Parts: sequence; C-alpha cells; structure tokens
Amino acid sequence: MKRWVGRIAVAMIGLAVSLSTGCKGFFVYPGSVNNSSTTSGDYVYVVSANTVAYTLAGFSVGTGSLTAVSGSPISLNFAPNAVAVNPANTIVYIAGDGPVSGSSANPIYAFAIESGGALSALGNNGSPVEYANVVSMTISPDGQWLLALDGNGSTVDEFQIDSSTGGLTPYPVTVYNTSVSSLTVLPTSIAVAPNGQLVFISLGTAGDLVYTFNTTTGGLTSSQQLLPPTTTTSDNALAVSPDSSYLYIARSGTDGGLAAYSIGYGAGAVGALTPVSGSPFTTGNQPFSVVVNSAGTDVYVANQLSGTISAYSVGANGVLTSLGPATVNGSSVTALAIDSTGDYLLAVARGGTPNPPDLAMYSLDTGIAGELTLSTTADTGAGTEPAGAVGLAMTH
Repeated sequence: MKRWVGRIAVAMIGLAVSLSTGCKGFFVYPGSVNNSSTTSGDYVYVVSANTVAYTLAGFSVGTGSLTAVSGSPISLNFAPNAVAVNPANTIVYIAGDGPVSGSSANPIYAFAIESGGALSALGNNGSPVEYANVVSMTISPDGQWLLALDGNGSTVDEFQIDSSTGGLTPYPVTVYNTSVSSLTVLPTSIAVAPNGQLVFISLGTAGDLVYTFNTTTGGLTSSQQLLPPTTTTSDNALAVSPDSSYLYIARSGTDGGLAAYSIGYGAGAVGALTPVSGSPFTTGNQPFSVVVNSAGTDVYVANQLSGTISAYSVGANGVLTSLGPATVNGSSVTALAIDSTGDYLLAVARGGTPNPPDLAMYSLDTGIAGELTLSTTADTGAGTEPAGAVGLAMTH
C-alpha cells in the first residue's frame, strides 16, 4: 500500500515517542481486533507530520464526500512516516521516527479498525507492537506478513502478524547487497505482488531488487537486480498491476519518468523484468508515487515538484498512453491511493491549506475513462484536515 518516503520526514530528534493519552477510551488491551468479518466501510487513513503536531486521521469515503471518523484526528507523540492496512481491513499499522525508551530502533504501532472506521490502539497499554527503522512497509495478500524496508540500506525487516491481537513476531531479516559498489543505496519503497509470489524493493539511485516470496514460511529468495539507467537516476516508488503482470516504477533524474516492466513467471525466470515498449513514459517533475486502478487499466503518478498527477491508460502488451495534460494538485504531492470501490483516487500533499489540499479526492468515473475530476477535499477548516500529510492507506 501506499507509503511516504522517510527522507523528507519532519522529525524531532529526542522527542519522547509514545502515543498521546489525551483521548479517553482510545487505548485497549490486545485482543480487541474483531475478526468475525472484514470492515465493510470504505476508509482512508492519513498520517501527518508538521511543525505543530503529528496526527493520524481517518475518513469515510462516500459518494463525492470525505467524512472524519469518530475520534479523528488522533494526536501522536512521534513522527509517522509509513502506514499500511491489512487485507482483512481490521488493523492499521504505523511506523514512526525516533527511538523509544528501551529500544534503539523506531516503533511500529497497531490500531484496530472498529465500527464506522474508528481506531483503537493495540499493544500493551498502547505501546509499540514492534521496532524497526521503517522507510516503507507493506502487508502480504494473505495478511500473514508485514514486510518493512529498513532505512539502514541493507535489510528487509519481516514480521509475522497475529491477526487476533495485531502483534508482530520478528522473522530473520533479509540482507541484500547491490552488485555495483559505487551505487548509492537510498531505500525508498517495498511492494508485494498481489499473487503473493514476488517482492520488489526500490533503492533510489541503486535501482531495484526482486525476490521470490514463500508466503508459507515468509522466506525471501533473491531473483533479480534491476540497475538504474545512470548514477543520477532515482527509483522512488513501486506499484504492481492487480494481475501481477506488470511492475511500475516512479523514476526521477536522468532518463526518468514512469518505467514499466512486464514480469516473467517462466521456469527459472520467476520475477524476470522486461521493459515495456516505449518505457519510460513521460511524467511531470520528480515522480514520487505510483498507483494502479483495481482493473489494471489505468496508472497514476504523483509528480512531487510539479505538483501534478499524471494519468495513463494501459494498452496492448502493457504500453501506456497519456490521458492528457496532468491534473494540477498543488505543490509537494507525496502519495496516492485508490479506494475500495475503484471510483476515487486520493492524494495527499505536504503543502497544506488552502493550496494544495492536504487530502484531495478525485473521481475516476468521468466522461473519459481514467481521467481525473476533483470531487472533494478534506480541507474543511473544522480541524479535521490532515495538515502536512505525508502518507495514506486505504481499506481494501
């Protein structure tokens, strides 16, 4: 799911990292996760870090509307930098900056998604459920594994998920090495293919790595390294098509744009990447996030420096066609996600009100399939807007 790359975090070193206890009834003992059914609503959860506050905000997605869920926004005493929702829509995980007492690593917190999309903190008295220096994280399609790209530039941290409590059990880390020592490793993004067979990680100017994934054991096995076109090219974000046939990379710098690759599954070549004809495709300045619609027919890219969102249709053999001029979203758009109905694209930006909106929702149901029309924003002026939003995740 969609994440925020931690290198632009607004972190306060030395800040006491714990959840605010100011919300009465917010903390609950582990075991409160309701696993009888998945959450039926359509919700988006946004993490924000600005000079005033750190927050977690939840919104219900309606027909052209965003409505804050009960208890939102929630004050945090740590700088969040990654967020993910499990496939059952019962747990939200947030990773943050700043070591907590008793650990040299940064915390991962868990929240149960309650009726109406409200959140309740999991963990012992609202404490972290695990620790890792997370840049980006994702959850396997079966909901059993949380995989986190570590900011140390050398490991993938992995945790087995207890779906009843939200607890995480550490799995041995996967240590990776790039084959070219001169490349600068800057971890940016991790993604699991929807079929659960492959894991992709992007390393900025060091390119990308592909692993086969054993969902039974959690094991990762190196499959391929994708080197960048030049030493001044940075791979910033990843997305995989719903049928796990194509990998999309938001790439900035020299030979940048939206890079598209077909994914091989032949004998001895699982995870092999082949460039789609015409790749990379033209984007705005500094493509920073990428998402594919639920049908796999359209791809969207957030261009951070341009403050725009580019849209493309997917044609034969994966070839992309621009759907026209990029939609202006304002400055510093950082992350994208598509809601569970497939009708809306949501975008967050760090620029704040009034322009750009911190959280904007675009309709995908327009006269021309795939084109974007601004539907609403969360800049209500009523204290519910996620000012300084840095990442978002949606129920599935």
